Order: sequence, then structure tokens, then C-alpha cells
Amino acid sequence: MWFSKTQEEVLRELGVDRATGLSSEEAKARLEKYGRNKLKGKPKKSLAALFFDQLKDMLIYVLLGAALITMIIGEYVDAVIILLVVVLNAIIGVVQEYKAEKAIEALQQMTTPKALVRRDGQVKEVNSEEVVPGDIVIIDAGRYIPADLRLIDSANLQIEESALTGESVPSDKDAEAIFDDPKTGIGDRSNMAFMSTLATYGRGEGVVVATAMDTEIGKIAKILDEDNEEMTPLQKRLDELGRILGFIAIGICVLIFVISLFQKRDLFEMFLTAISLAVAAIPEGLAAIVAIVLALGVQRMSKINAIVKKLPAVETLGSVNIICSDKTGTLTQNKMTVVKYYTLNNLKDVPAEGSNFSASQDEAELIKTFVLCSDATYENGQGTGDPTEVALVVLGNRYNLEKNELNSKHQRVAEKPFDSDRKLMSTLNVEGNGYRVHTKGAIDNILKISTHALVNGKRVPLTEEMKANYLKSADEMSDNALRVLGAAYKDTDSMISPEEMEKDLTVIGFVGMIDPPRLEVKDSIRVAKMAGITPVMITGDHKNTAVAIAKELGIADSIDQSITGAEIDQLSDEEFSKKINSLRVFARVSPEHKVKIVRAFKAQGNIVSMTGDGVNDAPSLKYADIGVAMGITGTDVSKGASDMILTDDNFTTIVHAIEEGRNIYNNIKKSVIFLLSCNLGEVITIFASILFFWPVPLMPTQILWINLITDTLPAIALGVDPGDSDIMKKKPRNPKESFFAKGAGLRAIIGGVLIGALTLLAFFFGLREHGYTLGSENIPEEVLIYARTMSFVVLAASQLFYSLTMRNPVKSIFRIGLFSNKYLIGAIVVGIFLQLMVISVPFLAGAFNLHNLSLNDWGIVILLALIPLAANEIIKIFMRKTERD
Repeated sequence: MWFSKTQEEVLRELGVDRATGLSSEEAKARLEKYGRNKLKGKPKKSLAALFFDQLKDMLIYVLLGAALITMIIGEYVDAVIILLVVVLNAIIGVVQEYKAEKAIEALQQMTTPKALVRRDGQVKEVNSEEVVPGDIVIIDAGRYIPADLRLIDSANLQIEESALTGESVPSDKDAEAIFDDPKTGIGDRSNMAFMSTLATYGRGEGVVVATAMDTEIGKIAKILDEDNEEMTPLQKRLDELGRILGFIAIGICVLIFVISLFQKRDLFEMFLTAISLAVAAIPEGLAAIVAIVLALGVQRMSKINAIVKKLPAVETLGSVNIICSDKTGTLTQNKMTVVKYYTLNNLKDVPAEGSNFSASQDEAELIKTFVLCSDATYENGQGTGDPTEVALVVLGNRYNLEKNELNSKHQRVAEKPFDSDRKLMSTLNVEGNGYRVHTKGAIDNILKISTHALVNGKRVPLTEEMKANYLKSADEMSDNALRVLGAAYKDTDSMISPEEMEKDLTVIGFVGMIDPPRLEVKDSIRVAKMAGITPVMITGDHKNTAVAIAKELGIADSIDQSITGAEIDQLSDEEFSKKINSLRVFARVSPEHKVKIVRAFKAQGNIVSMTGDGVNDAPSLKYADIGVAMGITGTDVSKGASDMILTDDNFTTIVHAIEEGRNIYNNIKKSVIFLLSCNLGEVITIFASILFFWPVPLMPTQILWINLITDTLPAIALGVDPGDSDIMKKKPRNPKESFFAKGAGLRAIIGGVLIGALTLLAFFFGLREHGYTLGSENIPEEVLIYARTMSFVVLAASQLFYSLTMRNPVKSIFRIGLFSNKYLIGAIVVGIFLQLMVISVPFLAGAFNLHNLSLNDWGIVILLALIPLAANEIIKIFMRKTERD
């Protein structure tokens, strides 16, 4: 039992050196021996299982029944065609589901939690699945524990272990503790850290003692895969629509069958017609097409550095009208540089270039405190850690106060980590024969806990006048968009607790640093505003600093559009909600304020996107409509709570993701309206012919073929349309807006009626050419086959051509580019080629009861097939004219 052994015993037993960790070769060998650090899930479905899942549908059962009946009565060709259609439909479903599953797997891989491990003497970030027994894991606040660890170092470390113990209060950890009692409970093992628990405070190190199913969580968990197949709101609406249309279609089919009884038609033929019509009328492919379009869209978004974790987020993105963004790293370059420093009544600029600068005693003490009270490193031109701390270490290097040298002279013995509420960090370091507290943080908070000031090397009482001088100079720096960070110290003869560190300090001064805005962000903010989206800046910086950068980026126009966290606290929720729409900058705010900001924006009916990277940002990320975590600086907790992760921490990526989200939603809408138009055309064709006692223009197998080829391929191609270049010139979509708003439903009906009417018209031309009309009796079979061929071609071709005009509800096909969607052109070409094959190849023509057409009739059917396309383009002309007026 690892918790009853000393640190030395554990390290020796696992064969690892604490200082260097495992070698890369040893880690690789252990990974092969122990396997990946991943809990086992239920086995994935095989392709065969996926295939049979596609057949679990009532309508498919009906079709299979129809195939059986046709075989019994000797109509083997019809039976084979019906079975081929069923199999092809299932294969398409399997391919779509498999692609969607692979897309989700890729996203899971991209969002796998990371772990910091020491290997080959260096700290490396690896996927938690690659952690092996013996690895030395570095723990800091906000990271998940990747495996079961025996702690070998801890500094104020607290870990939230509710997943194992049920206790919501984080547990204090002590690496030095040893427990002899083998029955010591999991919650009492303070020298251990367990897989899937969360470090909430402090830091530490541990050696991996168990991975995967050997961990405590692996032993007690009843392993179940997460349900990644949750339907999005759009899919649910479409599923409901499909059911409604299904009931309508079945009702029509029953009606057709009843009418056929009275009309004394061939009941078996009408039975097959009714079944095939039901399959054609019910858009059972909708859910599959939506799933594949969403999955492909999500993959496309990952290429622009936006990982969407939850499919509903893609729909919501199109409705976002408020982007609440952190300033540092998202709006700015996250490359802090100290440009000024201040000790009482002494303001100096840091030279832009060079090193080996000299400093006065007070200035040297200021820089020394900043360097020692820092966890960052900077060697060989590369920095690790928080950018603010890296800038301070670089400042020390330039003034010959290098971090490694200072650390060796003044060893750190205790610390009080940075906290977003205190806005302070303190360390306790050896100083001569005693100790010194070094504190850095917000200058106003430093002044609150300071009683003295360092002036010309001497400690003097801190007066109100001195405080005013410090604050005045800090404000001047902030007005110039500089971030101000103060420093203070306290000498002590003995070790003190973290609670005693930040009392009775001596303020030294502060520095001013700048993080320049990202070059591309200004254009992105302009695009966002043009798209009806309001960008909002949230920062812990001083109000003046924040407003200065917000003005430069075009987020705010004046300081009146800003508010601080303290001012927010003075307002009631109702007062804050009323004021929120006029605010653009939120300064000096804590993560707790973020939730209040999101609530206020949402209370005014806004759809809010919120960015975050810290542990405490998780509530606001969850409460926002779209929670966006930072991929580079973000903690595992913030990534876990988010809907989307930015792999480049860039505001511009959010705007690109919104644009992509809008296009994905529009593409799905195009596919759906197209499918409904096509299905309606088929229903009208058959129903009208039955109702008016005309011959049926299409055979059941012909309807099934058209439904499979001319519906599915263009619908998927429309789903991956390049999108509208002017999409970001429009206002966000209202999430409550009907799917058939803005005339989409009416146009689906017009398209369906036209397709159905023209199919009947083609059938009429085919009969008339041989001297018959729709009302004629005893029409020869050869004449019916010829006329049905004409209606078959018109129905298929009109749907294929009609897909071109569905690419944009207003713009003409020539303006958006006739060949700009190569997939759609390919789908149309393939569709036409297959139609020609079915008609021209004798074996296929006989199977589908088709006949080759004369050149004159080919001209007629092509002309008729182009009418729905032309009609919709004419409607667009009037729509564009209405928009201009």
C-alpha cells in the first residue's frame, strides 16, 4: 500500500529518480507493458452491427415485407430492386454514422486532458493517456490528476475528490504524511492523489503508482461510455417534423389504398406504390444528413483552431450576439514587456533594447522581489509560465538579477499562491540569517496591506500622501494602456504561516508593462460589429488600462462604457441588467463577476459567448450560451466546462467560428428545404394521379430509386456548401425563429408543387405522343412504359437542377458561382449519369420498366426539368427588389 511507504521507498520500488524522472525509452517500454492510461469502455459497434441498426425501422420492415410478397408471386426483378434499395440505404446510413463517429473520436482525442511530467530531467506536457507508473507528475491548480499518485512534494495543495469520496470540500494534501493503518480510507490518505480528481489550490509533485483500471476510480467505476449521440435541438425539431410528415404520408397512403379499392385498380401494384410513397414522403434521411453535416462542419472548424466539443454549440453559434472576451492573450499578444518602473517619486523607462543595466538600491529591491516571487523561467530566449511573470524574469535578466542565481542565494521555503480574489502572490525566501516575504500583485491591494514604504533604502511609515502619489502614478501608467503590478516585502526572523505573510508589508513600488493588441483582432471586431455582434472586454486590469486598449481595438468609445467589479457589487441584479447593454468594458473583475455579467446579458435576451481559462471561470463558461476555453493557457477544468476550445487563444478564431456556425446552420436548412420539396413533389405526383383516376406515372421501384439517388447526394452536397460570403453582414439568427421563417416554408411548397405538376405534365406528353390522354382506358403497356420514362426523367432531373438554386435564398446562381460547390456539381453529374444508365442499359431498363426516349422527347423533359430552377431564380429577383426597396 503506497500510502504507508515513505517517498524514498516508493521511488526506489518504482525505479525512478525524483530529479530527472523516467527516460523517454523507459516511459515507452512501460507504456507497452502497462498499456494506455485509459479506462476501458464498452466495445464499439462493428460495421455489421451498424448495418443491422439501419434496418431497425418500421418502414424498412414494410419494404422487406413487400419484397417477400413480390418474390412469392414471382415478381423477382421488383423484389431484387426493393432489396437493393434497402441495402443501399443502409450502407449510406452506415457510412454517415461511421464518419460522424470518427469525427467525434478525433475531437475527443484533441480534447484529451494533458499532464505535466518530468522525463529526461525536463518537464514535458503529454496526453494523460501516455502517463505510466513511475512518471513524476507536476501538479498545479486547475489540472486533473491523470493517475493515482504518491505525493513527493506539496505546497498548500488542495484536491477536490468528490468523484471518489462524495465530499464537496477539497482535501488538504501533505506529501510528508505516512499512514500505517492499512484500512485508512481514501478520503484520509492525504499523501495520495487519485485519478480524475481535481487540484484546486497550491502545487505539488507525485509519482504515478497506478494507471487505468488499476486506479481507485478504475476499481469502483461501472464503466459506461458517454452518450455522444445526444440529439441537438435542431435534430430534435427535424425528428419531430419527420414524424409529423410520416403520419401525414401514411395517412395519404392509406387514402390511396382505399381510393384504389373503389377504383378497382391492381391492389398489389397499389400496395407497393403506397409503401414506396411512404418511404419517399418520409424524410428518414434528414437526421443522418444533419448529423454528417454537423460532424463535417465541426471537423472543418477544428482546422481554423476552434474545437467544438458539443454539437448543439454549432447551432447556438449562429445566434450569438454578445462575445465576452478576456483581454490578455485573446485580444492581445500575451507577450508582456516591462516598459516603466516606479519607486516613490522616481519614474523611469526601461530601455527598449540591451542588458547589463544598473539600478539604484530601491530599484534593485523592486526587481529582486518580482523575480523571486515568480514561478516562470526564461532561458535561451524561451520562457515558460505566466507571460506576466516571464516579463518580470526578463526584466531581472536585463538588470543582472538572474532568477537562477537569486533562487540559489534565496531559497524559497513557503508560498501563498496567487488568488484571483486577493490578486496577490507571496513567497517566503531565505534572507541572510532570517527570512523575507516577497509579495507582488495589484498595487491598490498591496497598499491596503502595507504599513511602510521603502525610500532611499530605508523603511519609513506609509502616509496617506505617499499612497496618493503611488496611486496617481499608477493611474497615469494605466491611462497609457500599461498594466500595473506592485511589489512589497517583509522581513521575519522565523518561518511564518501563509496566513501571516500578507500583513504589515513594506511597499517598494510597481512596474508598468504592456501586452500589445493582436494585429488581426481590430479587423475581427469590425467584422463582428458589422454582423450585429457586440464585442465586450473583460479583464482584471485597471479600468483606464482596459479602456485605453478597448478604444484602440474599437470595442469602446469612452470610459463611460466601462465598469469595475467593485461598482458591479454596488448594483442590484435588476439595476445591473438594465445597465448592461450600454457597457463594453468590465475591469478589475473576478471570475465570480463573470457569472453576474453573463446573467445580466442573458436577462436582456442576448445570446452570450464567454471566454475563460481559469478554474474559477468554469461556472461562467457553463452558464453562458457558448462557453469558450483557451487551449494554450486554459486549465483542464475550464476546457471541461466549455462548449468550444480555442487552440490558439485568439479572439479572431471566435469570430471565424461564429461565421462557420452560421454557414453550417444555413447549409442544414438548405438540405432540409430541398429534401422536403423533393418529397412533396413525389407525393403530389402519385396522389393526384390516384385521386383523378389517372394511370400512375411512376412505378414503386422508380420512386425508391429517385429517393435514393436524386435526393440524398445533392442534399449532402448542399450540406457542405462553401457558404455565403456576406453571412457576416447580417444580424444574428433569432434562436426562436422557425425553421421555415422568411419564406422558406412557402418556397418548399412552391418547389414541391412545381416538381409534382411538371412530372405529371411529362407523363401527359408521353401519352399524347402515342395518341392517348390521362383519362384514356386500356392504354398499352409499352405506351405506359414510355410515358413513365418521361415522368421518371423529369422528376429526377428537376430535383437535381433544383438543388442548384437552393444554395442561396436570395442571390442568383450566377452571382454565387455556378461551379463554386464542386461536390454539388459532382452529385448532379453522377445523378444524371445514373439516370442515363438506368434508361440506356437494356438489363437495367427492363428491371425498372423504362424505355429510351427520342431526341425530341429528351429536349422536352430537360426543358420541363429546368422550370423549377428558373421559377425559383425569378422569385429571387423579386425578393432582391423587395430588399432594396
